[in-house]
Amino acid sequence: MKFSTMLARSARTLAVAALAVPVFAQDPAGGEGQAGGAAGADATKKDEGEWFAVVNGDVYSGTGAVLRGATVLARGGVIRKIGHDLEIPADAKVLDAQGLRIYPGLVALNARGIASRFGGGEFADTFDPYSQNLVLALAAGITTVSDSGVAVKLKRREVKGVVVRERYQSTLSYSSAAPRGKSELDAKFEAAARYLRDYRDWEEQKKTNKDLKEPAARGVDPTIRSILENRSMARFNAANRSDLLGIARLAQKYKFRPIIEGALEGWTVADELGRAGAYAVVVPRARRDKSEELLRDGGSSIENAAILHRSGVQVAIQATSTFIDLGGIAGRDVLHLPIEAGFAVRGGLPEQAAIEGITIVPARILGVEHRIGSIEVGKDCDLILLDGDLLHYQALVQYTVVDGKLVYEKDKELYYAHIRPRPAAQPTDAPEARRDKGEEKPADDDTPTEGGDEKPEGKPAETPEDKPKDGAADEAVDEG
Repeated sequence: MKFSTMLARSARTLAVAALAVPVFAQDPAGGEGQAGGAAGADATKKDEGEWFAVVNGDVYSGTGAVLRGATVLARGGVIRKIGHDLEIPADAKVLDAQGLRIYPGLVALNARGIASRFGGGEFADTFDPYSQNLVLALAAGITTVSDSGVAVKLKRREVKGVVVRERYQSTLSYSSAAPRGKSELDAKFEAAARYLRDYRDWEEQKKTNKDLKEPAARGVDPTIRSILENRSMARFNAANRSDLLGIARLAQKYKFRPIIEGALEGWTVADELGRAGAYAVVVPRARRDKSEELLRDGGSSIENAAILHRSGVQVAIQATSTFIDLGGIAGRDVLHLPIEAGFAVRGGLPEQAAIEGITIVPARILGVEHRIGSIEVGKDCDLILLDGDLLHYQALVQYTVVDGKLVYEKDKELYYAHIRPRPAAQPTDAPEARRDKGEEKPADDDTPTEGGDEKPEGKPAETPEDKPKDGAADEAVDEG
């Protein structure tokens, strides 16, 4: 073979190899871009999303920690840093939270008519990002709801990424009034537990015996199996003591953590529910009189949430009405979760636990606590900014942020803008501002300047006796 022919073939081989090797460009943020040089770097930067910062606010993280005058810095909807003296990128959108409190967005369980036009179904098709109810929910600090068991973000003017997680719960029926149903449920759990024990034994024995057959799953309820494998959670609706006690013992026997909605008489069996690791979804203002035919404890108690919490039960708080009800009894619908939580505090629940009951605990119930429910690095940037304590009935949400985007601003919306509007910023060149700062008045100001012969009309000339002694002015300020 001629040398020229070999050289030509080598050149072609090198060209093909060069096309197969990706070219990486250094991203401005310090990472490597995708293949394609500068275009790849731009694509990576775009994928990371925009910077967003909330500055100068008091951050109530939801974990018990409070940072005064801190900054929450996010990119692409995810919190990247929290702290003081953070370097904020020049292209970041900045929200000044001076004088405001920053809390994690609220999570409303079983909310109806907020996220979906039709109350369920495929949320990609039925989610309404222009709904009046959605704006009202954001004004109440709600950033995530569960509708028909699906966890949904309340985003405005977009539908991308609204579903955080599909249904994570399996609803089971357990009632002392239906003993046959209780017996059948116990049998299903026993069959599923036996199968899982056999399956684990098979996995161990298969290491030494390759021909061993896998145990058959025939007759095993797939719902119960997924609960015992921790792929979903068992959800019950129960209020009376006997049902709650039966659910707690069933959970202890088969080692799963139940979610119990209602739990009205939970305070009477709180220790058993705590041993079961139960979640309780309670309505603190729910009322039921004790039956006079019973000698045991019963009926509702305003201390229900507090007693459950002390026994190790994780308490989530739900409003009396899970709808938005503008014509009903004020303060009892889904827009007033903090008021409901305040009633639990009145019954003895610690304030931190009450806040967790409308943030991180419902997030755990929905299986999305890794994304929402608290203000932590790596979680979604879902924040609400209030002009006071979250649990105080007079506090108003001034701003709501979902996925690092400002989706609600009180003074620019229809519903609450007229209530305690924020004062307009005063121009720094206004005469009043200069007087407040002690600056000299302009020459064209009609008011006489200091040291002039003229005095304001009706005001006597100042005498030496009228002048304060050295330090008197300072003492007056201190006393004031």
